[in-house]
Amino acid sequence: MTESGLFIRDEGAGRPIVFVHGWSCPGMFFNRQVADLKARARCIVPDLPGHGATGDRVPCTIEAAADAIHTYLSEQDLQDVVLCGWSMGALVSYALIERHGADRIGSMIAIDMSPKVLNDAGWHNGTRSGLTAGQNTHFINTITADWQRLPRRIARRMFAADSEPCPGLLDYASGEIAKANPVLLKDMWMSLTALDFRGLLRTFPVPFHLAAGAKSQLYSPEVHRWHRENVPDFQLTLFDHSGHAPHLEEPEKFQALVLGELNR
Repeated sequence: MTESGLFIRDEGAGRPIVFVHGWSCPGMFFNRQVADLKARARCIVPDLPGHGATGDRVPCTIEAAADAIHTYLSEQDLQDVVLCGWSMGALVSYALIERHGADRIGSMIAIDMSPKVLNDAGWHNGTRSGLTAGQNTHFINTITADWQRLPRRIARRMFAADSEPCPGLLDYASGEIAKANPVLLKDMWMSLTALDFRGLLRTFPVPFHLAAGAKSQLYSPEVHRWHRENVPDFQLTLFDHSGHAPHLEEPEKFQALVLGELNR
């Protein structure tokens, strides 16, 4: 455990990259990236509040997660960091920059994410299901009331819509998600669905790369178009055979994207 309060895996040498995981999916979901990249980069993988070995040691909010990662970057005096945030991890990365600036950050990779998860009358680029604030209230209650039924449903929606994931991958994902504490996950879900980073992204201070699954069940191509029209210094890479988790579904292509960003 670090002074930040987070459990952080820190391996390898080279330009630092922070892999920030998604909701209900702790840092081990980036194990393949660490194994493949640690010979060329310093791979830093926190377990966010409410997840993995961090548990409840840090308040379960996006802001607290962002502050804790920034504390670690400052303790280690890391510069020119690549932030790589998957889903909720992208929101944590945005909050870090919004709250602490980008002096230590060189670039950003967001994996299949929208700047605002909830939909409303003026915003239709949240979740593809059309989740609104009212519907979200019901889901928040479901997280704790029906947790035993949720892990496999959550895991299945991570992957491409029209095909089965690689053998064992769905079982692995749902098994790891099932280990989580739904009370802590509920707090993190409430935090992440309350946020809106559209304003930040319109003036984003570092190069921004969106890695998006062409078969995502969570976010539509309209989200990609919004980024293209609004985010400065923007680049999009589509993963044709992936859903919400291209780093799991097409790892070789994803690692190539990361290496390109590290070598930028």
